[in-house]
Amino acid sequence: MPIYLDRHDIPDEITAEHVAEMHQKDLEVQHEFGCRGFTYWFDEKRKTGFCLIEAPNKEALIKMHDHAHGAIPSEIIEVEERFVEAFLGRLEDPVKTKDEELIIRESAFRVIMLSRVKMTSLLRRDHNGDDIQGFNKSIVHLLKRHRGRIVETDHNHFLFSFVSLSNALECALEMQSEFEKFTGHSSDSGLHLKIGLSCGVPVNKKEKLFEDHISLSSDLCEGVSGKIAISYEIKNLAQSEQLNLTNEKKLVHALTYSEEQFLVQFMDHLSRHWQKTDLNLEDICENLGLSQSKLYRLMKSIAAKSPNTFIRDYRLDKALELLRIQKDNISEIAFDTGFNSPSYFSKCFLQKYGMLPSSYLKMLANPSLSRP
Repeated sequence: MPIYLDRHDIPDEITAEHVAEMHQKDLEVQHEFGCRGFTYWFDEKRKTGFCLIEAPNKEALIKMHDHAHGAIPSEIIEVEERFVEAFLGRLEDPVKTKDEELIIRESAFRVIMLSRVKMTSLLRRDHNGDDIQGFNKSIVHLLKRHRGRIVETDHNHFLFSFVSLSNALECALEMQSEFEKFTGHSSDSGLHLKIGLSCGVPVNKKEKLFEDHISLSSDLCEGVSGKIAISYEIKNLAQSEQLNLTNEKKLVHALTYSEEQFLVQFMDHLSRHWQKTDLNLEDICENLGLSQSKLYRLMKSIAAKSPNTFIRDYRLDKALELLRIQKDNISEIAFDTGFNSPSYFSKCFLQKYGMLPSSYLKMLANPSLSRP
């Protein structure tokens, strides 16, 4: 049976005690609707509540709530247990003493961090991956120390969840320090660690858990210069918690509200059209309602690149990944990633990574080969 997480926007007059009573009323009648209530989260500051419920369908969940107390959720999404536990830390009500009344005052608000290792040169790295494997192992210890949780990972990126913003920021700074140790303290190491941080609640008019915030963290990782990019809301939250980021300006790039809105729109457009060989700045400007000069100024301010350079590098990063998994031949990858010709693709690839794509494929096939 599917499991759902629903969202309730709580009126100001409703207290944690009231929400606890509503949860108990759900449990009393749940069997009548074929439902099973696991637990809930309630944020007194933001006046939001979230219920985790197993139910035959969304309609049965709504009928249960309506019958029990009349509070209908504003949003409902289907979730997987492993992601709920990874993001929020539990799947059941907290343990209580025998005679204790269960009143939960735990927010579902989380800081979402995405880290990604990007290749900047193929000539300066050994491809045995020992340093990255060592770095990835060190991340586990960093997360434990800063009370973060690993939600998802693959060969070059991690997705994390934190309850505390201060813990998340401290972890991000330490991760950059650890990364430098494993890559030789050099900006010319051929590898670059990017970290993006956003924050919010798990259900917000999207189909997936924390979908908006994961997407924003990815955009920050991909589109913002600096080693650690933080959202506008993260910046405001840091200020409200009196967290001083002044000394970290060389590492941390904080966006303004207008910059963040532009970045989200630009990255959304790019993600849908980057494979088209006829993608041009005129189309982007028309879609975003900007002049070319305004687009150029925003991209230089946010990404420290011109729009054309950013799009080219975005495509090359996608091509590098396709070559790594050896999905297609070079010509097919060139056209699939938006380049007009294989020769131009090879030229751009050489300029960015210091190696022709053909040489890179040979090296992948035989790692013992010396570099060109």
